[in-house]
Amino acid sequence: MRRSPSSYRSLCARTLSEKVSKYMKSDMYSKHAEKYDLAVQDNIYNAHLERPSLQAMLDDLSGLNVLDLGCGTGIYAEFLIEQGAAEITCLDASQQMIEIVNSKFADRVSAYPQDLSTGLPREKSNSADVIICPLVVHYIEDLSALFKEVNRVLKAGGYIVFSTHHPFADFECSRSGNYFERELVNEVWDTVGEPVEVVFYRRSLTEIMDALTTNGLAVTQLSEGRVSDKVQEISMERYDYLSNNPNFIFIKCQKLS
Repeated sequence: MRRSPSSYRSLCARTLSEKVSKYMKSDMYSKHAEKYDLAVQDNIYNAHLERPSLQAMLDDLSGLNVLDLGCGTGIYAEFLIEQGAAEITCLDASQQMIEIVNSKFADRVSAYPQDLSTGLPREKSNSADVIICPLVVHYIEDLSALFKEVNRVLKAGGYIVFSTHHPFADFECSRSGNYFERELVNEVWDTVGEPVEVVFYRRSLTEIMDALTTNGLAVTQLSEGRVSDKVQEISMERYDYLSNNPNFIFIKCQKLS
């Protein structure tokens, strides 16, 4: 979901035998869900880099059915409500995150726990106008299976906008030295004010693009994001770094048929 490594100890461990979506088991999104909710309201990586960059790629959402994959604690749900979306469905692998979403927006959104690595079994075909998926796909091993489901659920002409770790940024964690090899990475982030282990997949841009194009999704826009000028007031060091180095990548795709 949500990379906020303002200060982390990189463990960068290649353990490809672990073939499960381990983000579900991370304390970051379960034990520390409430702390996480507070932390991402106004932090550098989520609030002042990822969210404005992804939101800038969305068209008018008024009256549309929107599916929020990896909804976290409902930060995007609030935005979607403000933008006038007609129906909002929020999914997250973390039961704790879903409970927070329901406590905030129970009368305005439909929210339920779902491991995205197993697809979208409760969602009807051709039902969503727009799908957003902020900082989630790096936790999923088989992207082709996910994007096949995205294609099924999107209406004809509908689109998905998603963000993920930039392949260039993650390559520093490679133990194989092979950019094109998918690797499982362990890091420790201090997003919630204390060190928490997080596990995700490092992969090439080629792998991401292949997973999209082989499943009927055409890339219509690609961005590497732009850090908000507000970050200068928080940390000039981080602002200078993020102004000169990619951290996330943002991709918009339309269903072909």
